[in-house]
Amino acid sequence: MATIQEIKDKLKTDEYNFIRNNPHLGNNITLLTLGGSHAYGTNIEGSDIDIRGCALNTKEELLLGNWFENVVETKTDTTIYSFNKLINLLTMANPNTIEILGCKPEHYFYVGEAGKLLLDNSHIFLSKRVIQSFGGYATAQLRRLDNKSARVTGQAEREQHILNSINNAKYVFPERYFEYPEDAISLYLDDAIQENFDKEIFMDITLKHYPLRDYVNMWSELNNIVKEYGKIGKRNNYAILHDKIEEHMMHLVRLYLMANDILIKEKIITYREKDRDFLLSIRNGAFLDENNQPTSDFFEMVNDYEMQLKYAAKNTSLPDVPDMKAINEIKMAVNEQIIKGLDNNREYDIINNKDNIMSIIFDER
Repeated sequence: MATIQEIKDKLKTDEYNFIRNNPHLGNNITLLTLGGSHAYGTNIEGSDIDIRGCALNTKEELLLGNWFENVVETKTDTTIYSFNKLINLLTMANPNTIEILGCKPEHYFYVGEAGKLLLDNSHIFLSKRVIQSFGGYATAQLRRLDNKSARVTGQAEREQHILNSINNAKYVFPERYFEYPEDAISLYLDDAIQENFDKEIFMDITLKHYPLRDYVNMWSELNNIVKEYGKIGKRNNYAILHDKIEEHMMHLVRLYLMANDILIKEKIITYREKDRDFLLSIRNGAFLDENNQPTSDFFEMVNDYEMQLKYAAKNTSLPDVPDMKAINEIKMAVNEQIIKGLDNNREYDIINNKDNIMSIIFDER
């Protein structure tokens, strides 16, 4: 497995020239770190190296109002967000960006002045929005998982997978739509009426004085889930053929673990040191049956994590929304410095050595 030093050396190669040469990046970079499995501590031999970061918008972009949003280089699995775009995503508790602020200190290859400001003030982005954002990502991950599992099962089991996905989607309905009694919408499996079906999903609905548009939107979501099970996209098919299901399982659990840490401990913990062995056991197939499908124990465990998330949501002391006053002050301060022409390249040595971190990225070979 690649060491941190080996990754640093790799960043100096021609493969990463775009970091130095892209007009949005180069000296505009204020934060550069690891993403993906290396950031989570779940990397194995042959794992891809994902790079994540933030680059400041230029004076011209700010004054003209046409700044870039991100630079994505798929060949090297690199995504670098503009400062303004990153602020917006962090404010919405986007999991892919929140994790950038919780990496291990040695996983930050470069931290400029604005980058340090983000790291030092990561807590101001935390709010109850995490419940929906991480919960939504977890639901989507579980839906993919159910979708893949359903493709190799019988009709009755397949119908159960669809119902599982529907119930997972329903979990966030009370937060997004007009409230309704818990037993007002009930979906369950029973003997089929439809021809060529053994089992079928049925529904009992009791709603009074309910907003039509909310009902239509809920029903549209559920309808889309059912439709998804009739499709096999190239990405899903690739995942099935290349045994990716255990990775979906691992990331599903990781999302719940991170969300609970944020809600209860009020900390962003990207590197899952205490959970590493457990997560790797999932990735290595500990919860797969003889058909290479998730076991009932795994789904029971996921249900437990869902209950823990609900408990954390009710007991967290985080505010409903992030500290917008503090966020806007940081955003204004950084952009004001850019317009005034102040230097971003005052790097901070947070890996406790005498190396010039900037030379890791901009080394002239």
